[in-house]
Amino acid sequence: MTFLEKMMLVDRRWIYLAIGLAVILPAIASFDVPVSVSPEVRKIHTFIENIQPGEYLFLAMDYDPTTIGELNPMAEAILRHAFSRDVKVVIVTLAQFGPGMVEQVTSRLAAQYNKTRGVDYVFLGYRPYPALTILAMGVDFRVPFPVDYYGNPLDSLPMMRGIKNFDNVKGVIDLTAGNTADMWLVDGNGRYNFPLAIGITGVMAADYYQYLQSGQLFGIIPGVKGAAEYEELIGTHGEGKTQQAYQVVAHAIIILFIILSNIAYFATRKTKRQIGGAS
Repeated sequence: MTFLEKMMLVDRRWIYLAIGLAVILPAIASFDVPVSVSPEVRKIHTFIENIQPGEYLFLAMDYDPTTIGELNPMAEAILRHAFSRDVKVVIVTLAQFGPGMVEQVTSRLAAQYNKTRGVDYVFLGYRPYPALTILAMGVDFRVPFPVDYYGNPLDSLPMMRGIKNFDNVKGVIDLTAGNTADMWLVDGNGRYNFPLAIGITGVMAADYYQYLQSGQLFGIIPGVKGAAEYEELIGTHGEGKTQQAYQVVAHAIIILFIILSNIAYFATRKTKRQIGGAS
């Protein structure tokens, strides 16, 4: 039996083992992957760069711990960028299991940048029925959120005294792993016409570039690669760049197996035809 024939019969468990080793390798010998920044990510960075200190950005962190690996690096990069520029951030989550995670991330980064809750940023918390919540916030943030996540009335927070709804924020960025992106497009941007960008998982990205082309979105952060690009723009080395190394090695192994299996398939098929013709 030739090597190519053996490749056709390889036990899939060896493939799983190879992928497992590919994931472990960067943890043992870490390395950086060169990052080239795409226009759709650069536009979000430029947008926040153009927000003046003291003005408002609305950040929706609509994901839960199941997708924290892909979306948390985006959230951290955006919050670092906004906090470093003294941009005030209104934060909400429309994911049922998101509040505790969001509170943890925002509190940690706020402490690093010496930001005060209620003065420099506000975490409104969670409400069910995303479409209805988005529509209600377009009227007044206080309709679905009379109090913030911590139970403080919004009017008691210094940061909220000057804003009422989406008209008072420069734009909205939604980080999501589900269909809340559609609701922000239809019930948010479509109804209230505010600038909207999204950060999404890698497998979702292809479905939303059409909205970038139509102008309904001004930017997209696609998966871990997009998070790494944003970290490159703000000059930090976060989880996005760290995960790039794992992705590169794992994808290289997958591509190698695909190439070898295709070569083996066509080579063995040709051999079988020759044997059949000879007989």
